[in-house]
Order: sequence, then structure tokens, then C-alpha cells
Amino acid sequence: MEDFLKINEHDNVAVALKDLPQGTRINVDDVEIELSSNIPRGHKIALKPMDEGTDVLKYGFPIGHLKKEVQPGDWVHTENTKTNLEGVQEYQYEPNFSENPFKNENLTFQGFNRQDGRVGIRNELWIVPTVGCVNGIAEQIIKIFQSEVGDIAPFDNIQVLKHNYGCSQLGDDHVNTRTILGNAVKHPNAGGVLVLGLGCENNSVNEFEQSLGDYDQSRIKFLTSQDVMNEMEEGVKLLHEIYQSAKDDRREEVPLSELKVGLKCGGSDGFSGITANPLLGRLSDYLVAQNGTTVLTEVPEMFGAEKLLMERAINEDVFHKTVDLINDFKQYFIKHDQPIYENPSPGNKDGGITTLEDKSLGCTQKAGTSVVTDVLKYGERLDTKGLNLLSSPGNDLVASTALAAAGCQVVLFTTGRGTPFGSFVPTVKISTNTQIYENKKHWIDFNAGSLLEGQAPDEVLQDFINYIVSVANGELVNNEKNDFREIAIFKSGVTL
Repeated sequence: MEDFLKINEHDNVAVALKDLPQGTRINVDDVEIELSSNIPRGHKIALKPMDEGTDVLKYGFPIGHLKKEVQPGDWVHTENTKTNLEGVQEYQYEPNFSENPFKNENLTFQGFNRQDGRVGIRNELWIVPTVGCVNGIAEQIIKIFQSEVGDIAPFDNIQVLKHNYGCSQLGDDHVNTRTILGNAVKHPNAGGVLVLGLGCENNSVNEFEQSLGDYDQSRIKFLTSQDVMNEMEEGVKLLHEIYQSAKDDRREEVPLSELKVGLKCGGSDGFSGITANPLLGRLSDYLVAQNGTTVLTEVPEMFGAEKLLMERAINEDVFHKTVDLINDFKQYFIKHDQPIYENPSPGNKDGGITTLEDKSLGCTQKAGTSVVTDVLKYGERLDTKGLNLLSSPGNDLVASTALAAAGCQVVLFTTGRGTPFGSFVPTVKISTNTQIYENKKHWIDFNAGSLLEGQAPDEVLQDFINYIVSVANGELVNNEKNDFREIAIFKSGVTL
């Protein structure tokens, strides 16, 4: 492995690829530089003398400006660098498209065809509570049902989508809860769903059922606990009915164009924008070339890189939807008297990310170079193939839930520091460096750190494509093996 990487020819900083002690000499563009301090791996090194106010260039773009002058070999980080971002900006549509480097290879995977025409990559049995009060009841129903049937095949798994909401919520919070849960009920990874309510919540079972529109009545059942003498007995009975309807479910060959993939990052480090995120970007372009669908979210982590997405909008309508996506989230920050351009988390900073632009320029690389075909509001479901943008905060659980609720059968999650969680769909962890992969093999599913160690990018991409197809075919990922499955719903208002 090399000691450092200068990402773009125009950059005035390089990234340390390993811990480099003070006094280390590196040669950059035929100029020898001596490090003036210890530089942790993933962090930035000044490559030239720069005055206060000079833009720090990484990825070929400014990631902020210097608060004081630096010399070659100095550590460039939060102590001497500040964001350039401020206020709400105005944007112009200036399209700039790139040709997709990949071709359609007519690949297939083995999935589950659903009545509504969508395809699942899992066949699971879910209980979806309309309100958090019945989470415990749902767990008891599952225990009794499993004791009676033993082997739950053809279902891969049975779970409760536990949450704390569904009652005492007003306005958008109430709508968000009903919408996200409704999208989960109709998710193609679910071969059957029992919707379980209490009976006095404002997310009432009757209104919830009406909000679903058309649905497969043999696979989706409803129970209000207060309306029956023994909710356990009635719940188990309904699960048996779903089980009978699903007994002949089998995987079938379907084109890769039916795959819908969510793109997410968390616990990032200085390598995120060098290894794992660009790998997801190349996979995104590859899937788009197969007429598949990918989705980028985490709107606050687009701030500072949003123009690069706006210029890829397929038309002016999608451009304006992208502008609204960005500005609506900025207004959300303003409404709550919070700074729009808050610095990255402590973990991100420890990993080498200095400003929001630094994080955003790395984060948006997960979207590759494809045209943006549509923009979804929070809770909306996918309707357009290709690269989509989705409104959601950067919070790992909320954003991953939003991706799954939009219709993604799988979420790809890059991380430089590691995280064990999973959403209610397979949540594939891709490490940015080999160290976290080796330390947390029970969390991490794929290592992109090999890109720093000489493995050819095309070889890594092909390995990754093969792995994602195997996951679509049914191979379990670590969050499934560990039974770490979570659902989190965006809340922004008043709870009674």
C-alpha cells in the first residue's frame, strides 16, 4: 500500500493511507514534503503553502477554506479549516450528462414474483403493528405460530416490524407513520403480512386498510386486538391462513432490471469517498445499464455537492424537484433554529472528514455518473427506473427504512467505522478499509478496502456484482444472520 493518495490532479491536499509519523517524507508531483506532525490515516496533508482564506481542494472541488495559513506537510483538518457553505442558494438548470460506461448484459436472478408485478428477493412473513402498544402481542403470536408449524418454509423468516408510533401523533408525523407502515405491508420481500392494531389508536386499522388501496387479500390480513376475545388465538389463526396461501411460493428467474437498490453510508471515514462509495457508484451505473433502479438519499449529506446532482437531472421538471428536495430540507433546519451546514459527526471527524462538503462530495459518489430520472418525497414509492433521489435525513436507521419503504429490496451501506444494524430488508455492509473488515467480519459483508491494496477496480466491481446477485438469490447478509432488523420513522412534530 502507498503512504498517501492525491485524488485529483487539482487537489492541494493528499490523503494519508496509513498512520504517518511526524518527519515522514513523501514525494508528491516530484516535490519532497516532510510532515510537520503525525497524520492519522484517512486525514489530509497540505501539499503547498496556502494562505488564510485559500480553498482546500479535494476530489477536485473546494471542501472549505483555511482559517489560518498552512505549510506543506501540515495536517489539514477541523482546527484550520471551515466550511464555505451558508444560507439558501439559488440554482440554474445547466445539464451535464455522461455516457454510461456499462452495457446491458441481460443478467437474471432468482426472485419471488408478486401479484402486483413486483419482485421480492426474500419471502418473509411479517406482523406490522399499527401502534407500538401491540409490539409485545405480535411477538407472542409469532411464538405460538412457530410452535405449531415448526418449519416456516416457504417463508425465509418471520418478524415483527416493531416501532414506537401510531398514536398521539399529529399532522405529518401521523401521515409519515401510516405511509411508511403501509409501504412495508406492500413490500415485495413480504410473502405475507398480518396488520395488528390495538383499537383506540389514531392510526386505526380500518383507516390504515383503506389507505393501502388494492392489495392481495390472501396475503395481507388485519386484526384489531380490542375487537376480539382472544387476540393471540385470532392472530395465530390469520397467520395460518397466510401460510396456506404461501405454501407453493418458489423462486423464479427474473431479469436484473427488477432489482431496486438503496444507496447509504454511515460511520464514514477519509476512505469512504475513495473506495466504498465510488464502488457503489460504479455498481449503480452498472445496474442502471441493466435497466435496474438505484436510490440515493441522505439529503443533508448532499449539501455542498447538490449542483453535481442537479446538472444530471434528466429534464427541467426533475431539476426543479431536486432543488425542492434540497431547499425543503434546508427550511426544515431553519424552522428548528439549527445550522444548515452542521459539521459531520465526531466519528466522521475522527475518520478524517473535516467539513460537510468533504462528506457530501464523498457521499454523492454512491450515485455514480448516471442521469437522475426522478426525485421522491419521503414516503413515496419508486415508479421510475434508473437513478432516483429520495428525501430523508442522514440518520442511518431512518434513511435505510425510507429506502426500504420506497420499494428497495436491499440497502447497500458503506462504512469506515462499522455498524451492526439492519433495516427490515437485507442491509449489506461494505467496508471502506480492510482493518474494519478484519475486525468486524460478523458485521461487514464486503471489503472495498482491497482497492487501496492493489486489487484492480474492475475485478473488485465484478466480485461485488456477483455478491449482490447472490444476495438477491437468497444468500443471507450479516444483519440477517445476527437477526438485527430495525424500523425507524421520521418524526418532526408534536406528540400529544
